[in-house]
Amino acid sequence: MRSKSWDEFAQPGSPQMDFIVTVCDKAAGELCPLWPGQPVTAHWGFPDPALEGSDEVKRAAFTSTLRQIRNRVQLFLSLPLERLDRLAIEKKVRAIGHEAL
Repeated sequence: MRSKSWDEFAQPGSPQMDFIVTVCDKAAGELCPLWPGQPVTAHWGFPDPALEGSDEVKRAAFTSTLRQIRNRVQLFLSLPLERLDRLAIEKKVRAIGHEAL
């Protein structure tokens, strides 16, 4: 597992995805590529925990970020996708990124 550039997934022959969620704070201001298949996209920005202070502070920041990502993924998994149209799904997935967790 590693952080990946979206360029890896925008190339011809890349796997088609149904959902794309970016988490890097810097990604919010960047122009996303055109994804094959037009997946639902959302941005759930988090500050980079590696940029925090001491190792102890970084560890706490990583733990907090992991907890928040886990909570947002749980919210995503609880969506009744089979009962929502594409626009409703996109709206709900994007709203999850604004949840205070």
